Amino acid sequence: MPRTRSSARATEKDRELARRIGHRIREARHRAGLTQQQLAGERYTKAYVSALETGIARPSMVALSFLSDRLGLPASHFIDEAHPAWTRLEVDMKLAVGDWQAAADGYRTLLVDATDDGIRAELLRGLAEASARLDRGSDAIAAASEAARLYTAAGREADAALARYWMGYGLYQADNEPDARSILLALLEQVRAGLRVEPDFEMRLLTAMAAVESRSGQAARALTYLEEARGLAVDLDDRRRAAFLFNLAVGYREVGDFEAAIRAGTQGMALYRSAGATFESARIENDLALAYLATGQVERARQLVAEARGQIEGTGDARWLAAVLDTEAQVALAEGDAARALRLSGEAHEYADRSGNELARLAALITRARALRTRGDSVEAEEGFAAAARLARESRVPHRLREVLREWADLRADAGDHRGAYELSSEALAVN
Repeated sequence: MPRTRSSARATEKDRELARRIGHRIREARHRAGLTQQQLAGERYTKAYVSALETGIARPSMVALSFLSDRLGLPASHFIDEAHPAWTRLEVDMKLAVGDWQAAADGYRTLLVDATDDGIRAELLRGLAEASARLDRGSDAIAAASEAARLYTAAGREADAALARYWMGYGLYQADNEPDARSILLALLEQVRAGLRVEPDFEMRLLTAMAAVESRSGQAARALTYLEEARGLAVDLDDRRRAAFLFNLAVGYREVGDFEAAIRAGTQGMALYRSAGATFESARIENDLALAYLATGQVERARQLVAEARGQIEGTGDARWLAAVLDTEAQVALAEGDAARALRLSGEAHEYADRSGNELARLAALITRARALRTRGDSVEAEEGFAAAARLARESRVPHRLREVLREWADLRADAGDHRGAYELSSEALAVN
């Protein structure tokens, strides 16, 4: 069949690609005067380097980056720009090192001329991951859906599972928790029934399920998934373990175990810092600030969020800057500075609008309403809570909607509107 012949050609191209990479690695090693063991360092083995140099194995993006650093050469030295496969390798490397936008652009360019179903599936899955990392849920859904279809038609169930994982991720970002939950649970059942994917795939699924349940207001259920994943996280590298600890910290904070959130977040932050992951470290600092704030340690929260803001501003990431600015607004409110809280929450709202970060936009509206209430502007606070409630309903964030309705009810009770307070309290109880 045509698909079988096409797959055979793709395999031969992969072998030729591996041989070319291996030849260049060997030449560079000889020029550097290194043995295979010296090039391998403590991360790899002499046998692995030998397999690369003879073309038996093809390096991962991480391995190629590591080896090129030890050889004092850019990774592009090993990439033959004239060969389409080399361009694919370069794009894969962009994905591996976290340059999501460049990776997404590269995969789209390669897809224009890709006619082989197997190659298209791989490019689409890469595009799905890059899109999800960029918080572009709808793009991730479209790419992952087609990739999963192509992989399934070829009988590549493990690859199809990875594609569906990114589809679930995209659905979560698109605020479609029911469909995201359905896909992730189905994948979890497949893995537990014996489907072999990647070594940490089950842990990633459990962490993703925790995020879905947390977004749905089921914090206790989310924490159960994270605790289950904890036992699978012991063999992860530092960066992945840090990511897991970050999710665990968020889960603990959302169920009210702030001391546990601080412990997990501090461990994750240390791992990210040791790995030089500045952006990810700043994200944990922001979450730690919220945990410290909840325990009344306002000064520590202020220090952490100030550090996080400095790092996030350096990246120019508007989505996370919106979240950090809102945390700063919450700290200002805890310090009794309602005017500063209003200014910061307004800035957070602007960045959230600009970047399409609906959750940060909702958080900023809630903080603004609280600041207005603290300042004694009851009428404006009423309008602020009403706006926050509308957005919480539209965004389908039940736990934040309950939170808003209860505080809005308290505002009305303070104003003597007991009937209005009762109506809002009843609505809060009915939210699920």
